[in-house]
Amino acid sequence: MQKKERLIIGLMCGTSVDSVDAALCRIGGSGRKTKLELLHYLEYPVPAALRREIFAAFRPESSRVDQISQLNFAIGELFAEAVQALLSASGLENSAIDLIGSHGQTVYHIPEAQEFAGRPLTSTLQLGAAAVIAERTGITTIADFRSRDMAAGGQGAPLVPYVDYLLFTHPEKGRILQNLGGIANFTFLPAAARPQEIVACDSGPGNMILDALAQRLLDQPCDRDGLCASRGQINQPLLTQLLQLPYLQLPPPKSTGRELFGEQFSEQLLQTAAQLRLCKEDLFATVTAFTAQTIIDHYNRYCFPVGRVDEVILSGGGAKNPCLVGMLRQALPQVSWLQPEDFALPADAKEAIAFAVLANETLFGQPGNLPAATGAGHPVILGSITLK
Repeated sequence: MQKKERLIIGLMCGTSVDSVDAALCRIGGSGRKTKLELLHYLEYPVPAALRREIFAAFRPESSRVDQISQLNFAIGELFAEAVQALLSASGLENSAIDLIGSHGQTVYHIPEAQEFAGRPLTSTLQLGAAAVIAERTGITTIADFRSRDMAAGGQGAPLVPYVDYLLFTHPEKGRILQNLGGIANFTFLPAAARPQEIVACDSGPGNMILDALAQRLLDQPCDRDGLCASRGQINQPLLTQLLQLPYLQLPPPKSTGRELFGEQFSEQLLQTAAQLRLCKEDLFATVTAFTAQTIIDHYNRYCFPVGRVDEVILSGGGAKNPCLVGMLRQALPQVSWLQPEDFALPADAKEAIAFAVLANETLFGQPGNLPAATGAGHPVILGSITLK
């Protein structure tokens, strides 16, 4: 804390579980005085065998308690390897790094209270033992960012909106930061936003359903460049049916994940498509339109009534899907559609950078959640610290 600037590594593995995103950042100050420079970024692949175990852990019917225990340490080892690869690529020694901020791998998330052992409980679980990361790297590690927000009555997510607030608030422009990861989530920053004015939530699916369908129907990890969707026709009855999902009608704050839009959702969707005799091109076109429409509906209901939107900044894997992005642009031609690269930040690195910034906030004893985004009763300092 005595240093003017710190070298901090942010680690993130999203719901797609294709890589550990590792971002080496130089960060000065804290809070609204945060100054950030991305020094290096890499995507460290998740081995196929470990990825299969993680996907098995997502589903209660295929997960086991011994598997969860092993995964916690195995993912910690993988994250530590990602740090070592990042440092090798950047030419820095471990001793030069001040801190690691690790989101971990979410395997289950219960944002709405459910009855358990005689009491209503919310809970969340991110694996990737911080003790393993700190031991292997010799670097102090902050992890388990979501739990404190949830203990304060929040949903533990989304957490990135606080970082969006620090880095992207503009005195005159209204901005939406739209992440198109496995789940789509957005942060609306009205011009000169104050924390209580920010609107943010998980709007619904991002790439999660499309990627699951691509694995089953295309034998590839995603609908590359949206090519399959671009050859199909939208099935309006199915699109209308999908848009009736109760989660989509809920107002912010709210969060979701594989518990709602995971494999079971995709399997049910495939059955419905078979009954309707949809070809795969039409199914991809309809699901892509569903993804786009849920995002636009949330803007119309929760952003435009609050303030003017001048720019939408797209990040996440879905930002590389021209069909999905084209549908979004067509729905809102009046706004400027940008990417983090327009602000000298790689789009793929944005979430890993966010956890470097959140770790820096924790180091300074600053709250890192936005109650307006998570629903927490008050701002809280996030994360658990494992010293080197």
